[in-house]
Amino acid sequence: STYLLTTTGRKTGQKRTTPVILVETDAERWLVSPYGMVAWVYNVRAQPEVTLRHGRKAEMLRAEEVGPEIAGPILWRYVRNVRVTAPFFDATRDDPIENFVEEAPRHPVFKLTAGSGS
Repeated sequence: STYLLTTTGRKTGQKRTTPVILVETDAERWLVSPYGMVAWVYNVRAQPEVTLRHGRKAEMLRAEEVGPEIAGPILWRYVRNVRVTAPFFDATRDDPIENFVEEAPRHPVFKLTAGSGS
């Protein structure tokens, strides 16, 4: 399902909201940038405290960027679950995870954890 991600603009300091789809595995949640280096990625890198809203529920979270070895399996799962974004990846849903590890630097992945005020 779709969430609303609110970040703090790295230049303006203003709140910016973007719809996102998470990857959820067991007790972990992952924020994926299927479209590459977009504005919200730069904002999260500059200020990792974000707000995630789903319906009426809002959570303050911390987004920690992960390296390619961790990101690869998450991207593999993302492409399988969110097929509309597949054209933005060189790796296809039937490719091995190693192809997604190679592609990970072009599609940042962030692990979401409880932040202040949660």
